[in-house]
Amino acid sequence: MDINYELYKVFYYVAATLSFSEASKQLFISQSAVSQSIKALEKKLDQTLFIRSTKKVQLTPEGEILLRHIEPAINLIKRGESQIIESASTGGQIRIGASDTICRYFLVPYLERFHKAFPSAHIKVTNATSIKCTELLETGQVDLIVANYPNAYLGNLASVKKIKTFRDVFIANSSFSELKEKKLTFSQLLDYPIIMLDKKSTTSEFLHSLFQQQQLDLVPEIELSSNDLLIDLASIGLGIAFVPDYCIPHKSKNLFIVQTKEQLPTRQLVVSWNSHVPVSRAAMEFLNYFDEVQD
Repeated sequence: MDINYELYKVFYYVAATLSFSEASKQLFISQSAVSQSIKALEKKLDQTLFIRSTKKVQLTPEGEILLRHIEPAINLIKRGESQIIESASTGGQIRIGASDTICRYFLVPYLERFHKAFPSAHIKVTNATSIKCTELLETGQVDLIVANYPNAYLGNLASVKKIKTFRDVFIANSSFSELKEKKLTFSQLLDYPIIMLDKKSTTSEFLHSLFQQQQLDLVPEIELSSNDLLIDLASIGLGIAFVPDYCIPHKSKNLFIVQTKEQLPTRQLVVSWNSHVPVSRAAMEFLNYFDEVQD
């Protein structure tokens, strides 16, 4: 089916903004032209792509299917344009996806190193969970991600390089001082308030899986989206927090590690990129910083 690329481009902007008027502003065309383009595309595909009302615009199931294919294509074209511009300049751009914790406690020195080596390069960091980062990578919204591993969401398109091994730990403050000299089973841990990352994270999936292997149902007292907040709440005695070991030395004055009888498996940080898409010069330079696993 021969359909003009511009129609798909208009569809993408309407689907991304769920607004005909906002799409017209971003495309620098009239709202009438946007509407006519969508009607033309729907006619060619013989499908209704949007549900229109006076208050809002929604994608139909067919529109959602089309968006899943169009979005990576649009981002791939944008990436190609950026790389052409980069090749003609001394700067370039690198787009990185990583969680707040990974950015703060691991990536900062590498970002500093890259900035010093390429001061005119533009660095864009998108903060998201490791699960969300894989989606950003698949849709071409970032060049590479640094994420927790194992990560079941990394698809076949992703190349993975392990760059750091770490271990998750349970931490508590003096409110739980009776635990300092003890080793608790997972079952015994359930007698205490557990605070951890929410279910939209690989860390949450990892911990729930460990308890399920012991046929235990983990019901956390508090779920948050930030390891820093977990450490803060553990510091004031609200519970026993589950966090990566590499982020606790910065705030560990009144905290101790709660030992467990079951040994917690190690995990890794990995840098991942789409092996089916050309990697920009800036991204390749950044990837070269991670040649070996750091223990």
